[in-house]
Amino acid sequence: MIIQIYEIQTEAEAELVISLGADHIGSVVVSKTYWADLKIRSAIDLTHKAGKKSSLIPLFNDVTVICRCIEYYRPDIIHFCDSIAMGQLHADDVVNLIDTQEKIRNCFPEIKIMRSIPIFEPGKGQVYDVLALAKQVEPYSDFFLTDTIINTFKDKICANDQPVAGFVGITGRICDWKIASELVAQSTIPVILAGGLGPSNVTTAIKKVKPFGVDSCTATNAYDTKGKSIRFKKDPEKVRQFIAAARAAESLISSS
Repeated sequence: MIIQIYEIQTEAEAELVISLGADHIGSVVVSKTYWADLKIRSAIDLTHKAGKKSSLIPLFNDVTVICRCIEYYRPDIIHFCDSIAMGQLHADDVVNLIDTQEKIRNCFPEIKIMRSIPIFEPGKGQVYDVLALAKQVEPYSDFFLTDTIINTFKDKICANDQPVAGFVGITGRICDWKIASELVAQSTIPVILAGGLGPSNVTTAIKKVKPFGVDSCTATNAYDTKGKSIRFKKDPEKVRQFIAAARAAESLISSS
């Protein structure tokens, strides 16, 4: 069971979550203009020295700048989390993201590619066929990561409804675990489950979905005085509890 923790932007936090038992350390490049960040590079360097895997999300779609990021940071995994469909799933959306992944794979064959598969919240229906989308992009991906996408309306997805416009993730809400489990059963590549996972629900999620790994971001963040999650700041106790719960669930499944 791979345990992945996002968003780790400093060497100190990377050292913390690794000491607590994380396997994959995820970082985020938030700016196309200011993409070179020494703190993130130090976090990735420490991750490699510790024998763990680094994953990097670029929150932009410029292939040239993404290539510069890969050369600068040298992550083990480049992670794409475009929300893909802003209305309904169009062929052009998939063609464009496949083209990007092909270019990255050709330039950096040693770098693994993770693709977020947007899944709706339980009971919110499906704007497009999640499993069909996954089949289309699977040949160009090394990992899938399921994550929650917000669809306020049943017939469309709006970019501005997402916490980061145009990208999926950091909603703090769970995705439909039934669809996620179907994706796990269908896929020939490893599937990491994400979307609102924290210490209180990761055990149930693992039992229901049986993923290759689990990922936490928002639910293991520290909170401010108003009870709001603070991006890029982890709560060590939440991380410890999350990892312990995931390991316990893994042991139960292995022994059953």
